[in-house]
Amino acid sequence: MQFTVTMPKLSPTMEEGTIAKWHKKEGDKVNAGELLLEVATDKATVEYNALDEGFLRKILVPDGGHAVVNQPIALFTEKADEKVVEEKPSEVKKETAAPAPAKVAVAAAMKQPGFAPEPPLEKYAFKFPTTSGKAPASPLAKKIAKEKGLDLTTVKGTGPGGRVTSRDLDLAQPDQVVNFSKREMPTVAPGTYEELALTPMRKVIAERLQQAKSSIPHIYVRQEIDAGPLVEAYAQLKNGQVKVTFNDFIIRACALALREHPAANSGFDSTNQSIILFKTIDISVAVTVEGGLITPIIRHADYKNLGEISLEIKELAARARAGKLKPEEYKGGSFTISNMGMLGVSDFAAIINPPQAAILAIGGIEDCARVKNGAVAPGKRMNIILSADHRVLDGVDAAKFIKTIQKYLENPVLLLV
Repeated sequence: MQFTVTMPKLSPTMEEGTIAKWHKKEGDKVNAGELLLEVATDKATVEYNALDEGFLRKILVPDGGHAVVNQPIALFTEKADEKVVEEKPSEVKKETAAPAPAKVAVAAAMKQPGFAPEPPLEKYAFKFPTTSGKAPASPLAKKIAKEKGLDLTTVKGTGPGGRVTSRDLDLAQPDQVVNFSKREMPTVAPGTYEELALTPMRKVIAERLQQAKSSIPHIYVRQEIDAGPLVEAYAQLKNGQVKVTFNDFIIRACALALREHPAANSGFDSTNQSIILFKTIDISVAVTVEGGLITPIIRHADYKNLGEISLEIKELAARARAGKLKPEEYKGGSFTISNMGMLGVSDFAAIINPPQAAILAIGGIEDCARVKNGAVAPGKRMNIILSADHRVLDGVDAAKFIKTIQKYLENPVLLLV
């Protein structure tokens, strides 16, 4: 008997996946529960085990191929010598959004009388500027311009018929004529472009962020941190062979601040129009991976010391980049931290990760001047910006929360106890 294996739905948001690797080849016998293939989903690369025993007779989607959920990807038979009948590929329908009002308006305009669309790109001719023609000038003006390297075409002449005279040269610009004949010219027409298909992960990121930005009323609270004590604490731990990062300090500070301000450890249920009060402090940390972003979670972060947080986030980040996170390691979370300080940016405002009610964006540590004991002295600063859901947090709540984070980061010894 012949049966078909289809692309499984391996996450709640998955609509399509990519076959990362087949672990069996055509003709192999596959036992139930045996590893069959790896699928790159919108979240991670997930191993998929066979549900039934049989012989893999035909791979319909090879390594690197894409398939939507429930699309046939392989044909199996119960016996090795059974005849395989390839099914006609059925089109898997996906919901398509109604055309945007702007597109409808454009389509209507194109049907109007007299509408003339722009000619195709290939009909444009790309011409470089040339320096043809000479400005009329007196012999003396030409001589002076040549000696001083002035461009006569950059000045308006005051002589007869617009002739440039020597007294006009005070306004002339330096001669910067480029000899295009000696420069390699581009062969691609201006405006040329190519389109890249979104990966499953990138599609979900785009949809979620667009929805979050358009539906959540963001409020932003910015705070400058005196990072001098933090840098000093980091250096002391490093000298003692204790390997932690600035991000570890920030995670610990946020965990303790969330314990003091439980309103910030909240979310919003847009379906029921209700506030979610998380009972545990589980901090999501944004990690860049190939093709997008994922947020592994430090569970019960307020119960873990700096060393435990450091070891856990290193291990989670490594497996996230390898696409080996388990669903429970990236699903959920009550608060998110996004740190781009290592890239040298001063600050940025992050988009809230629903259903959470807040996300903290971390900028880089920079040199600055500070007034200490009435005198200007060199110092360090770091900017942090809290993005909060105004349906859950008011400005006062957000301000109190970020000031508590400031207290811990400017007194890092409090994070060591």
